[in-house]
Amino acid sequence: MSTPERPVASPCVSICALDDDDICTGCQRTVEEITRWSRMTNEERRTVLGLCHERAKVSGLVWMIGAKPQL
Repeated sequence: MSTPERPVASPCVSICALDDDDICTGCQRTVEEITRWSRMTNEERRTVLGLCHERAKVSGLVWMIGAKPQL
């Protein structure tokens, strides 16, 4: 018998401020993603976490080691 999967944790870092595109500057989620988080499945949450990571890379918040700089 397998144990139930634990919920994927929220990426919230308690820096709650929206940028001009309505993206949270702390966790990189959209307002819609933030408000739906508690009702999302773990699969949906993982998808959102991937989107957050991509947004952080594009905004320069996450540096990719070994990545070539975009000119």
